[in-house]
Amino acid sequence: MPTATSADLQAFEHAARLVLMYGLVPLWLLAGLADWLCHRATHIERNAGPTESLLHMLMLAEVGLPMLMVLFLEVNALVIGIVLAALVIHEPTAWWDVQYASKRRHIAPVEQHMHSLLEVLPLTAASYLVVMYWSQFLALFGLGSEPARMALKPEPLPPAYLAGLLGAVVVLAGLPYLEELWRCVRWRRREREAALAQSTRAARGGGL
Repeated sequence: MPTATSADLQAFEHAARLVLMYGLVPLWLLAGLADWLCHRATHIERNAGPTESLLHMLMLAEVGLPMLMVLFLEVNALVIGIVLAALVIHEPTAWWDVQYASKRRHIAPVEQHMHSLLEVLPLTAASYLVVMYWSQFLALFGLGSEPARMALKPEPLPPAYLAGLLGAVVVLAGLPYLEELWRCVRWRRREREAALAQSTRAARGGGL
């Protein structure tokens, strides 16, 4: 059986990095945007409300913060450990979200498919990361002496890529889900104000 050469390993790592940068991460953002559109179509503000929207923000942070670490920090045992821990935390949060929402609004097949992508894509990206930095992954189990520290990448990613990706994160993920939360809070506040006004009118009517 032929042994992989150093050039083969470099070619594999380069290809995996391209898939991560230009495939998995953009697809995750698009799936998140499509999921937001599904929430909007079912008028989330009128049923599941702010609670579900806050769960969406929590899941966005659980995936987005580790992604930012990988973009800017040296990928070592510590970073990989944080990425894997975030994935473990993300799964019960996703279950909590669907369990809560399914009792309060219709979840169409297209939205269910978006949920599948939003669970599988971070796991796939983490798997690529583990394979690319195998020695650092093994160091998590005491099978190496890789550094466990927070340090900036010795060779930063291209500035144009970082600027484009961060802009896409803001436009396709940050702003839509902030808008969703604002919409839910505003609707809930209007409901409380309407209920208060109705009870006030009823009290005045009873006094007459």
